[in-house]
Amino acid sequence: MTVLEVLQSTTAYFEKRAIESPRLSAEHLVAHSLGKKRIELYLEFERPLAETDLAPLRELVRRRGKGEPLQHLLGTVEFSDHTFLSDQRALIPRPETEQLVEYLCDLTWPQSPRMLDVGTGSGVIALSLAARFPQAELQAVDLSPDALALARENATRLGIPERIHFLQGHLLEPIEGTFDLIVANLPYVAAGDAGQLAPEVRHDPSIALFGGPNGDELIRELIATAPSHLNPDALLALEIGLGQAGSLSEFLAAQNYHDICSKKDYAGTPRFLFARHG
Repeated sequence: MTVLEVLQSTTAYFEKRAIESPRLSAEHLVAHSLGKKRIELYLEFERPLAETDLAPLRELVRRRGKGEPLQHLLGTVEFSDHTFLSDQRALIPRPETEQLVEYLCDLTWPQSPRMLDVGTGSGVIALSLAARFPQAELQAVDLSPDALALARENATRLGIPERIHFLQGHLLEPIEGTFDLIVANLPYVAAGDAGQLAPEVRHDPSIALFGGPNGDELIRELIATAPSHLNPDALLALEIGLGQAGSLSEFLAAQNYHDICSKKDYAGTPRFLFARHG
């Protein structure tokens, strides 16, 4: 079989199993198994593939057909112009979170801002900010030691391990000092909504998905405890779940935050909250 024929048959296989973006998944897996960039496949459509090429690909296709996330199979994910390691230890970074980073990068910050990423997971927010703001002092905290290990590996991969201080603990408990930015993509799925999640999402760690019976409990706890760690007029930036913007905005106001602003994601869903305190 040629590269093109393998792509076509793999795409058809994924379509039958209702795999998201079947052609894109096929291209990524074929390129990965051949040690090529995806764009390079278009120059090799007529290349015949030997059994030694097809054997490892079949296993990847089988796993993808059962709903295993593409990022876990590739071992990496593209985020904010960087390539990060991605596996079962932490939540797979998604385009919405990349959009949150874009919002933050468009703001004006002090010359050497102090920034804190709460629930850092694989570290993509903190590391993307570190790459964008080389003078920033960054800290990142997560409850999961496995996620922190992955984040440290990503820091080393990007060549900036010494510029971020990683801490383990619940929300702000291990944190000292104040910051110009506290950003968080915390678990926001209600515990009772587990059955409604897409099969791929269920491969993410439960600790990174479920925020409590209502879904927003951890976000509310962070909102309530953040003021003592915010510099005057500092920013709290949150990624939130579907339908949570209204009630969380009211809670922010009740906690004496001001300049409360909700922004939508690429799909038009209110996904981010920004607020200042002091």
